[in-house]
Order: sequence, then C-alpha cells, then structure tokens
Amino acid sequence: MTDWTTAQVQDRLELAADVFAQLPAVKPQGYFNAWPDYFHSFADQVGQEPQMRRPRPSPRQITEAEEAMLWLRWLEKDDARLVWLRANRTPWKPICWELGISRATANRRWHYGIAVIVWRLNGRQVPRKRSMAFVVRRTG
Repeated sequence: MTDWTTAQVQDRLELAADVFAQLPAVKPQGYFNAWPDYFHSFADQVGQEPQMRRPRPSPRQITEAEEAMLWLRWLEKDDARLVWLRANRTPWKPICWELGISRATANRRWHYGIAVIVWRLNGRQVPRKRSMAFVVRRTG
C-alpha cells in the first residue's frame, strides 16, 4: 500500500476487533469437562434451527489483527482505549461514561487517534506543536 487513509485504518481496526472476538476463549491450564458429550438423535433434531458456526480466522487475518493492535501503542492510553472501543462498535454513551468525557470530546479524540495512526503509517512524524485539528485536517 502506498498511502493509508482514515477509512482503511478504521476498516483494519474493525476487522482486528472481529478477529479477536472469533478466537476461542482463554481458559486456565488444566481446564476440562468431565461430562460426556451428548449425541442428539434424529428425533431430537427435528424442528430445531441448525447451529451455524463462523469459521476460525486464518493465520493471515490473525497476523493483520496483531499488526493493527500494535498501531495503538502510538497513541496515548486513553485515546488508544477510545479507538479500540469504537473498533469494537461500542456506542458513544458507554465510552463517554467510562472515560469521563463529553460526546464531542470523544469524537474529536477518536478522529485525532485515527489521524495519528494514518500519519505514522504513511511514514510522517506527528507534529507536537500543532493542534489536534491541524493533524486531522492534514490527514486527507
């Protein structure tokens, strides 16, 4: 890829959140189930909805998701948390309550966080003495 855009970064972060949601849960070592598997007979299955399972993410998807997670280290702790919550499609109200900020501030910080990631992916250094609005406007 030559130049990253905000839409590409948002899509990659959302895909990363989806991949991590599909991975199996981490269980403590030695976790097991002593109950035998129950095998349903044909009569038990008549009239039931089929249980569809989503396929496990591929190794490539997991690698891309891990790469996208590393992007968050370029942000401040609260901004990284905000960007990750939005990638998980968390509504704005719980985010604002958790971080203790207004909706407008959360939106501004989210745009700034995405812009910082775009700047870094495009090989540019984020100017420290410029405003957040300047960085967001120059992202393109």
